[in-house]
Amino acid sequence: MQEWVQRGHQVTVLTGAPNYPAGKVFDIYRNDPAAFSNYEGARVLRVPMLPRGTGSARLLLNYLSFVVGATFWGPWRLRNTEADVIFVFEPSPVTVGLPAVLFGKLKRAPVVFWALDLWPETLAALGAVRSPRVLGWIAHLVRFIYDRCTLVLGQSRGFLHSIAKHCVDKEKIRYFPSWAEDVFIDTDMQPAPEVPVMADGFNIVFAGNIGEAQDMPAVLDAAEHLQDKPAIRWIIVGDGRKFEWLQAEVVKRGLQDKVLLLGRFPVERMPSFYAHAHALLVSLKRDPVFSMTIPGKVQSYLMAGIPLVGMLDGEGATVIKAANAGLTCAAGDGVGLAQAILEIATMSPNERCQLGKNGRHYAQKEFGRAELMNRLEALLREAITSAGAENLIRQLK
Repeated sequence: MQEWVQRGHQVTVLTGAPNYPAGKVFDIYRNDPAAFSNYEGARVLRVPMLPRGTGSARLLLNYLSFVVGATFWGPWRLRNTEADVIFVFEPSPVTVGLPAVLFGKLKRAPVVFWALDLWPETLAALGAVRSPRVLGWIAHLVRFIYDRCTLVLGQSRGFLHSIAKHCVDKEKIRYFPSWAEDVFIDTDMQPAPEVPVMADGFNIVFAGNIGEAQDMPAVLDAAEHLQDKPAIRWIIVGDGRKFEWLQAEVVKRGLQDKVLLLGRFPVERMPSFYAHAHALLVSLKRDPVFSMTIPGKVQSYLMAGIPLVGMLDGEGATVIKAANAGLTCAAGDGVGLAQAILEIATMSPNERCQLGKNGRHYAQKEFGRAELMNRLEALLREAITSAGAENLIRQLK
């Protein structure tokens, strides 16, 4: 949004009340909603939506309530807003595309859908939906949305084949990855005071969402395997639906002295935690769907200039290897993760520094924000041009 505003575009965001990841609306928003009606020059409009709460049922209601709120209240909130193009950001769920399709019709504007998660494949991979019939219904919903978009963007090249299964027009599919924020290149950041200093230690830092997909059981298997290595410490910064389980499991396995759980912090604070890291950890469960995914943290890790250790398959591992930025092992392989960490821990500081430099160079080349914003701007203009041509053809008919 900030980038688009700086480039001279007028940006309007339609969303709900902020409640992620805690699951309840933030008090600071409740106390003064008007203070959150503008973000970096973009106008922010909100529609009624149930907070995420806890549990799968409440999460489903959260998803559905946004569709209802945006569908019924959205047209009124956007009544005086002209739109050249509608952009859908979809980390999950795919249902955010339904009101966007409606607004595309009402505003006679093209819809560009950016898929950062694959439905229904991810639901099946996580075990959130097991019924083949329900998965089939969701697949029909995905096709309904994709077929009414002018362009569908996939966050990795591996996504494109899956997206194509749900698109009648394969020509509308494009590859568009996430970018690395410039905040992660801050080399002057002071180390976070929340992390106790450990002389001659080796810190592995994990930052981000702690959910089913991150395969924390396998990460703890690796921590147990390295329990007799006193210098190795695991620092986990983040929150998510598996955080309470992780807290209990650390105690159950007797890893309190090895695994430091710090909770959630703003993204702007992440470089201060990275400043403690000798290596940064990224992990994903073993599943064909996740092998097609580039976890968003990979880009920021690379930009930080710190070696990566990846326990994942497919696209994410390919990026780490292509960048020559660290070591990888197979998804779900806790023993392999432990071995990779031992290998990187025994490298010289100069060797690790070179891996970090490799990663930053690769991130600037492949995931630089300015270059990707240029590409996205071009894609949005392509959608506008394409939609205009289609309208002209319909008029001539």
